[in-house]
Amino acid sequence: MNILKRIYDWFFSRQATPYWLVLVFDCITVVAANLIVYTIYNGATATARVFWDLVATLLVYLIPYIVGFKLMKTYAGIIRYASFIDLYRIGTANAIGIFILEALRLTIGLDRWFVTIHFRELVFGWLLATFAMCMVRIFIKFVYDVIRSREAHRRVFIYGTKAGGLAIAKSIRMETPARFHLRGFVSDSDDMPGHFLQGVRVYHNDKNLIAAMRKERVTTLIVSPLKAERFTADTAMADMLFNAGISVYSVNLAQPWDGRSDISTSQLHEVEIEDLLPRNEIQVDLKAVEELLHGRRILITGSAGSIGAEMVRQVAQWEPSELLLIDQAETPQHDIRLMMARDYPDIKVQAIVASITDKSLMEYLFENHRPEYVFHAAAYKHVPMMEDNPSEAVLNNVIGTKVIADMAVKYGVKKFVMISTDKAVNPTNVMGCSKRVCEIYVQALDHAIKEGTVAGETQFVTTRFGNVLGSNGSVIPLFKEQIRKGGPVTVTHPEIIRFFMLIPEACKLVLEAGTMGHGGEIFVFDMGKPVRIADLARRMIQLSGAHNVEIQFTGLRDGEKLYEEVLSDEEHTMPTFNSKIKIAQVRVQDYAEVCRQIEELQSVALRFDNMATVAVMKAIVPEYKSKNSIYEQLDNQEQA
Repeated sequence: MNILKRIYDWFFSRQATPYWLVLVFDCITVVAANLIVYTIYNGATATARVFWDLVATLLVYLIPYIVGFKLMKTYAGIIRYASFIDLYRIGTANAIGIFILEALRLTIGLDRWFVTIHFRELVFGWLLATFAMCMVRIFIKFVYDVIRSREAHRRVFIYGTKAGGLAIAKSIRMETPARFHLRGFVSDSDDMPGHFLQGVRVYHNDKNLIAAMRKERVTTLIVSPLKAERFTADTAMADMLFNAGISVYSVNLAQPWDGRSDISTSQLHEVEIEDLLPRNEIQVDLKAVEELLHGRRILITGSAGSIGAEMVRQVAQWEPSELLLIDQAETPQHDIRLMMARDYPDIKVQAIVASITDKSLMEYLFENHRPEYVFHAAAYKHVPMMEDNPSEAVLNNVIGTKVIADMAVKYGVKKFVMISTDKAVNPTNVMGCSKRVCEIYVQALDHAIKEGTVAGETQFVTTRFGNVLGSNGSVIPLFKEQIRKGGPVTVTHPEIIRFFMLIPEACKLVLEAGTMGHGGEIFVFDMGKPVRIADLARRMIQLSGAHNVEIQFTGLRDGEKLYEEVLSDEEHTMPTFNSKIKIAQVRVQDYAEVCRQIEELQSVALRFDNMATVAVMKAIVPEYKSKNSIYEQLDNQEQA
């Protein structure tokens, strides 16, 4: 058995079947086929009498066939991946050979110098040679597929019988070493099941699918890119597969599949919860973003965070002249620096480890680098942490934003894009309120510039959205870790819901809103349908296959509310250039009064008196009502 395996490994290695060897084999086949046909027509005795002359004749007659092989490149294909196209090329090449040969016989009379072979014998020789060459390739491919199927780790069905499914099937059959062995296709239509596609059966997407997969010992379903949206929407199908312990793979593509390009098995990844959240595809005018950012000097704060790092990656693809990156987290900032050096070596990058509250350093950076666009993502964002540290929330989020915004005006930044949060709407916690104060300040500053009370040209744009999947501190990484450890999975409340968006999607909307806005707007993103966190936890447990993991409800945390809003009760929205982006209509406050309030807030925060700090925040943002927090007593005092 080991000897056969070694022969197999040698024969199917890339070096085992060089072009010349395939060509020699095809030439021998043509000669042998014509020799057999001549013998059938003329008898063995007659053939024996002219054997060597006949061989010489057939070798000369072989030359036109070689011309056909050259024109059709029959020897260039990899035999173990032979397809109908390869068989077509063989037939065409042999037809070219016999056509040239017969033309020479008729024009210059080759029969005068060689053994006479009748035209019908040449035709049958062509048929036999073509049949033999095709059958050998089919046999080799069959042997390869049989042995390869035994080595493959996963027997799979492909969901989708159109171009996407066929592209995946082709990739699977060409993969070396084999990870997948194709055993069938799955179709939603009624006319396809029962038929065979690429040698395997097509099954119907119905209640009998799991039984069919078990019969074929299939453990994995691969979803075609053309079926991804339907699979995401079909929760019944997903639940049926996961309950049966079937793994699901999808295609990870940077751009929507064009329906023609190849799909590599390296692009297949196991479906995670992010892939199953129902959401519509987000369309962004990236061309307009590119025209605005190409060749510009761009500053990104919070560049080492989840949103900031993705902003760096997306902005870098537009080839800015310089990227100035600021974050106070040393190790992740170093990772961003290495990523830029590896993936975008031609872009000038300055990765600065610093706090945005350091006014002297920020002024030095603005003065020396003169950024044209600022994307402000730096912020403390964890709700329970900021409930315990309101002074730090004020100093970093509010004062840090004011420092960067003031520098942007002083040094002529064209546009300042601030990334806010849905927690700033009717805030119930310190973090959300701190971001609302930031919104108030940059809006008031933008209005003051337009009125002429502040000298400058900077346009201030705010973008507001909810939770992003996979960000640092989000529930999904936490749930994954809890499931890995065997549970329990902790959810604060059975009815708590949140809006979710993928990090790349959120950043694309930030870029479009930021670059297309004219200043003073608060852009609100359509986050799609809200997701019940308890349902999310159950789905993740189901997806993991660890059905014995329990969900434990721990109660709402300090400052947490059951649902997040994107707009407050007094706000209205206006449509924009993108159906996923709307403009919130809010009251713009007086710039001088806002500056006075923030100065007072900073003064109190520097005393680190938490209760006094929150009291001032509530005075600036009257709609801030604490929930599940010690600061509720301040609201009770107001009511009293």
